[in-house]
Amino acid sequence: MSAAAAVALFTTAPLAVSAETTIGVVVKIGGIPWFNAMEAGIEQRAEELGINAFMVGPTSDDPALQVRAIEDLIARGVDVIGVVPNDAQVLEPVLERARAAGIKVITHESPDTINNDFNFELVSSNDLGVAHAQLFQEATGCEGGYAVYVGGLTVPAHNAWADAAVAYLEENCPDMTQVAERFGVAESVDDSRNTTLDLMRANPDLAGILAFGSQGPIGAARAVEERGLSGEVAVVGLFSAGQGRQLVHDGAITGGFVWSPLEAGKVFVELGNMLVEGGEITDGADLPLLGEIALQGNNIFANKPLALSKDTVDGLAEMGL
Repeated sequence: MSAAAAVALFTTAPLAVSAETTIGVVVKIGGIPWFNAMEAGIEQRAEELGINAFMVGPTSDDPALQVRAIEDLIARGVDVIGVVPNDAQVLEPVLERARAAGIKVITHESPDTINNDFNFELVSSNDLGVAHAQLFQEATGCEGGYAVYVGGLTVPAHNAWADAAVAYLEENCPDMTQVAERFGVAESVDDSRNTTLDLMRANPDLAGILAFGSQGPIGAARAVEERGLSGEVAVVGLFSAGQGRQLVHDGAITGGFVWSPLEAGKVFVELGNMLVEGGEITDGADLPLLGEIALQGNNIFANKPLALSKDTVDGLAEMGL
């Protein structure tokens, strides 16, 4: 691959692998606040442990770019590959090749991935989805229609959170209905905004948007604000506090729950270094950064949700989240 091509594909890429432990983390897309915070966590923990770790951020959410990034890391001979998949199924073959080459593979937001050593979540999919649904229930009073946004229809964790939220609403708010099929727009502010404007025009009874993907609540809230409907059309979801804080204070974003992408970046490095050094991970273990975990198959679950609200968003933003 030429240098020009590499620049076009990735927003971050080191020139060479050193003799020390090396960890490369491929995220969904570079240049957005969520993954900027994750990159800071990767760099901080790598410095603390004295190892080489870096993030690779493709310039779009095309799964093919993640495949190329992982192929590049395999060719470089890194010790550990971390990945936050856009399409878990598309990545299975290249992750299998990485493991065949002796590289440890850690995923995040991808509990159904097969070709990995471990996947970690800072909060369980069901708990995160239900927490959002309960907040949405409170905001809407179980009245009207709603829409669900995810980062992509093939993004595993986003759809698992959405499934849990929808199941809760179907049981506890049976009179509410989805006004349309799920939208894969929540990694784009513009797409989320435009979709919300279209939905509000077509559905006068639209009660709110559930958005699972860090850009979804931002775009949806901007649309709601443009229409002068802040506080009337609920926007609930996870987002970067620094990016969404003003929209929360303006009442355009109702709130949500999140975990720290900064901490997730640190966990990639911590777990990767642990695996390289031969460390063992067991159910109920008290792990650095994660605390006491539940291990289900190769899925590591911690319990570190953070509420996003008018009371918390400024503090979380000042922490760089």
